[in-house]
Formats: sequence, C-alpha cells, structure tokens
Amino acid sequence: MKKVIGIVALLLMPFIASSTDYQEGKHYVKVKEIAVNAPEVREYFSFYCPHCYRFEGLIDLVKKALPAEAQLVKNHVDFLPGASKKMQGMLTKALVVANNMENTESHIAAIFKYIHVHRGVFTSQKDVRNVFVLNGADGAEFDRLMASEAINNAAKQMKTNQDTLSRSGDLKSVPSVVVNGKYMIHTHDLDKENFVEDYINLVKYLLALD
Repeated sequence: MKKVIGIVALLLMPFIASSTDYQEGKHYVKVKEIAVNAPEVREYFSFYCPHCYRFEGLIDLVKKALPAEAQLVKNHVDFLPGASKKMQGMLTKALVVANNMENTESHIAAIFKYIHVHRGVFTSQKDVRNVFVLNGADGAEFDRLMASEAINNAAKQMKTNQDTLSRSGDLKSVPSVVVNGKYMIHTHDLDKENFVEDYINLVKYLLALD
C-alpha cells in the first residue's frame, strides 16, 4: 500500500461519483449482515497489528471524506496471535473509553504509538491508564469509564460483531472494512496509481447501495 498520510490534497478535490465499475466479488463481497442504525463504515482492527497502524492514515482520509450522514466506527478485535487475550480485550474497552473522552483520536494514536513506536508492552490496566494520563486524560475519569456498565456493554458488542463475522468465515484478518454492516471491501483490484481516491469512491459507492 502506498503511503497515504501525505495525500491530504485529495480531500480538496471534488468527489467524482463512482460508476458501476465496482463489482461484487472483485472490489467487495457481501458478508454476514450485522444490523446498523445509520450509514457506517466499520474498521475491524487491532492496536497490536502493524498493518492497522499504517492503515490509520487512510482511515483518517476516509473519515474526513464521508457524507455527513455516515460515520466511521472503529471495532477492536481480540484474535491476534502472540498478544495476551486479556490485554486485547482490555484495549477494546480502552477504545470505547477513548470514544467517550475528549481528544479521542489523540488517545487512539497514543495507544498505537506505545506499542509500535515506543515498543511498550501492556501488562495491566494500570499500563493503559498511564498512556491515557500521559496523553492528557484525567486518571479518575479513565477509572470511572473503565468501570462503567455502558462501556463494558459497548466493548461486548464489539466482541459480538467480531465473533459473528469470524464464525461466518468473513473476518479472517485485520484491517478489514465493512460498509453498512454487509459489504466488506477488497483492495487488490483498486487503482494502484490512484489508490486513495479509488478507495474513497468505493466506500461512497457501497454506502449508496441498498
């Protein structure tokens, strides 16, 4: 995948509507449907995944280019080999906590950097808390949210989404992106010379499908 972080200029270009060139089975596949309440682009990812860390630049561009009625949702998974299952689950909760704090994107970036830049190893909730606090979060607020029933329920829903697609054989690796709960993007046949633009056009095409 080409570097995407520096391609901000694409956001200034007018959107060119996708044609019917996007084909099921080639550019996207239908997956086990998960009901959604509003148009969404859901990224299944793991903080432990280096590809997911590099994918953040593209996801940020996609988020900025979405129609006003659509949202970008990050769904953490816990099936990466070599990482503690307990800590993967805790980072799912940490993602939900970040979503309920100010500076959400900054906290998400801090977790990624702790693992992939600073080569840190999470061994407890205290380690996760320290990353948030060093990034400017209030420690007491972090503790309150981590203990919240609503946060736990949201984390469980992410796990349910992951398990639903894993059991159906649709979710095998990360990052994987599902649009409107039923269309998973395949990138192999996208335009390599205009990858980011083509990717965003495909996302918008899928958002418009019935």
